[in-house]
Amino acid sequence: MDKPLQGRVALVAGATRGAGRGIAVELGAAGATVYVTGRTTRERRSEYDRPETIEDTADLVSAAGGEGIAVPADHLDPAQVRALVERIDAERGRLDVLVNDIWGGENLFEWESPVWEHDLDKGLRLLRLAVETHAITSHHALPLLLRRPGGLVVEMTDGTAEYNGANYRNSFFYDLAKTSVLRMAFALGHELGPRGATAVALTPGWMRSEIMLDAFGVTEDTWRDALEKQPHFAVSETPRYVGRAVAALAADPEVARFNGSSLSSGGLAQVYGFTDLDGSRPDAWRYLVEVADPGRPADVTGYR
Repeated sequence: MDKPLQGRVALVAGATRGAGRGIAVELGAAGATVYVTGRTTRERRSEYDRPETIEDTADLVSAAGGEGIAVPADHLDPAQVRALVERIDAERGRLDVLVNDIWGGENLFEWESPVWEHDLDKGLRLLRLAVETHAITSHHALPLLLRRPGGLVVEMTDGTAEYNGANYRNSFFYDLAKTSVLRMAFALGHELGPRGATAVALTPGWMRSEIMLDAFGVTEDTWRDALEKQPHFAVSETPRYVGRAVAALAADPEVARFNGSSLSSGGLAQVYGFTDLDGSRPDAWRYLVEVADPGRPADVTGYR
């Protein structure tokens, strides 16, 4: 059982960095062949203008024990997505796991800015990148995934349905995008369940992505230095933690029990017993509700 996903084929759409990269690597560590897509390659950067590339992600997947295959793709372009799925079909003849992690909105939303003051072009661009891309990818990829029973679709978002249902998330456009993805998983659950596949929404906790680490001026090795600025960052997790959540779901023969559900990395760690890279089990969403949001002093005792 060291390689429970040996022979399985996954597509991680939006795997250049962050959660997508962590998920791709952990699927590879479980033995899967992983197609990783994004807009930043070693030859061309996206509008993010960051150094991470899909080729780097593919190399990490292979180094972890799987087979990483980098395919440049703009998931707003249906023709590119169609060609991507046709390539997977031609090369592998199957698709077992689809992870819709396309986002690209970090530079597009304005914190606490009401809709009438928010830059409209940026807000609409955010919705296209965060919602339309997922719909395009599912439209083209799901016929291949449904060819065999037991397929899994993971819609990546920020926040659980319970948390987002009770809390305003940063701005009108950000809130709408993340809630829409939650609803996508619910709707896909109704459409896929009777056809032998499973769809879930999944959120990491406070994730130490490359962008988050840069924002605090720290590295993964020195991330605790950020606690001086933000003590609640003590509950944060690596991108590999949510990656292990996806790998556990993909390897679970009873995964259909979660069909249409909203899940979190911390919650699934309690179900499957996996840990983050440091051996801990951060439970960020419970921590937010019970400690951070009520304004209590930072204390992760019992939360990681």
